[in-house]
Amino acid sequence: MTDVKGKWALITGANRGIGYRIAKFMASKGCNLILHSRSLSHTAEVLKEVRAMGVEAFDVEAELKDPSSVKKMIETINESKKPVDILFNDAGVQVAYRTEYYTTPVEDFVSSFYINTIAPMMLCYEYIPKMIERGFGRVINTSSGIRNEPEQAGYSASKAALDKVTSDLAGKLDGTDVTINLADPGWCRTDLGGPNAPNDPDSVIPGIVLGAFVDDKISGRWLGAQDFAGMTLEAALEKAKGYKKLFL
Repeated sequence: MTDVKGKWALITGANRGIGYRIAKFMASKGCNLILHSRSLSHTAEVLKEVRAMGVEAFDVEAELKDPSSVKKMIETINESKKPVDILFNDAGVQVAYRTEYYTTPVEDFVSSFYINTIAPMMLCYEYIPKMIERGFGRVINTSSGIRNEPEQAGYSASKAALDKVTSDLAGKLDGTDVTINLADPGWCRTDLGGPNAPNDPDSVIPGIVLGAFVDDKISGRWLGAQDFAGMTLEAALEKAKGYKKLFL
């Protein structure tokens, strides 16, 4: 199991939902944190919480649907001189549920792709080369298990695109100590998932963070967090060894 104590993890969407739980768990393992949200006011509370757990942390802001805002965030992180050893591309958006899906507006796809695909890949392209130079890195891109729901076309298509680019990068990184994997939290009762979702957001731990702790140099796996609900991190990592890589 990878020891993350003293390493730095960038978590997008760290102020609530799944991202918040990732932040708290990583801090409990001694990992230093860079916490992203759309506004620094949103991460103020979680920043206090993780610092109280004894780790270093700072927050950054960016509107992920605006590439210039993402670039500015990257500049801020780089100016801090803190290495991004672990990248959790967790932030995402589900813009609408269209019962009349044949009238889905183009904007659904535009917003979804900027936030769910383009922003995560901008961060991958910025930090993976630096991880390669240092000889260590972990990237965990948040996927989705949504299938056969044209009502959520923008969301599902943008997540499928993220799966594809992740899988393609995995083919270049497999066998190195820089890994990239996909994690699906399942349908959880978060702001994105809504109140009728079947899963408590706490159930994503430890499955959603497994990609940060793997030490077998395997990239390209799709890890469903609900498959590991209630397990210890050690037991979940052992189970994850049997998961096949996703080739799209």
